[in-house]
Amino acid sequence: MSDMGSEELEEKGENDLGEYEGDRNEAGERHGHGKARLPNGDTYEGTYEHGKRHGQGTYKFKNGARYIGEYFKNRKHGQGTFIYPDGSKYEGEWMDDQKQGHGVYYYVNNDTYTGDWFADQRHGQGTYVYAETGSKYVGSWVNGQQEGAAELIHLNHRYQGKFLNKKPTGPGKYVFDIGCEQHGEYRLTDGERGEEEEEEESLTNVIPKWKATKITELALWTPTLAEGQPPVDVPGQEEAPGTEGEGEPVEESQALTDVSDGEGDVTRPGEEDTDAFREESGDFSRGEYRYNSTDQGLTRAKSQD
Repeated sequence: MSDMGSEELEEKGENDLGEYEGDRNEAGERHGHGKARLPNGDTYEGTYEHGKRHGQGTYKFKNGARYIGEYFKNRKHGQGTFIYPDGSKYEGEWMDDQKQGHGVYYYVNNDTYTGDWFADQRHGQGTYVYAETGSKYVGSWVNGQQEGAAELIHLNHRYQGKFLNKKPTGPGKYVFDIGCEQHGEYRLTDGERGEEEEEEESLTNVIPKWKATKITELALWTPTLAEGQPPVDVPGQEEAPGTEGEGEPVEESQALTDVSDGEGDVTRPGEEDTDAFREESGDFSRGEYRYNSTDQGLTRAKSQD
């Protein structure tokens, strides 16, 4: 959500713009503490330096939004809190009027994102928590999207791998609380890729399929997925065909998507059926599963064996 407002009106340097009550310097510029009311109804109270908002101040927009924090030569810069008209809120670092550095965004639906920002977008390492399900995405973000290595944590299991276009891609693994890991790979079938010239567009709408390859004992979670361990013998289970799913674990990132403030870039992860994951591991490790982008869970696809 952009930081709306008419703060730019004061940047013209016209000290007689609107009403002002407060300190001035010898040159007649607003300097020190003061209160200003702009012609459009916005107000500012705080410190000025040579006619510009500089230091700590509070800017209130006529639509109900407000910024409370630090300014540098009329620009939001340093630590500050921006409260939007819908009730969503950002608390954190600013640079040159943009969210940049470390910050926390509280969405109107109670989701939260905590992590790095760059040029008003989630960018770097961050954690997106889905209030409705309790699931959370912990990992890498690029230009506001969940992309790169990350961990998607649910109530009784978690997924570690890479994300692209807010969807899991390539090698990864599911770690279950019952004490085992399922290695595999998210991939697209030839029929889902579409024509080459339409590939970029089609990939954003494709639902990746999970292909399990083996079951192992639990391994320590590290920034890079651990080397594959020898498969654990599971009674009545045949190892599914395919390459071993090894690779870097993934993300918010929110990836679930940063999604709710009206930014709508995160899809809500759903809770998996607890009983389903307590079934025999052998049945779960064979065949293919589709990634449901709506609840970010697994749904069984027709076996291609």
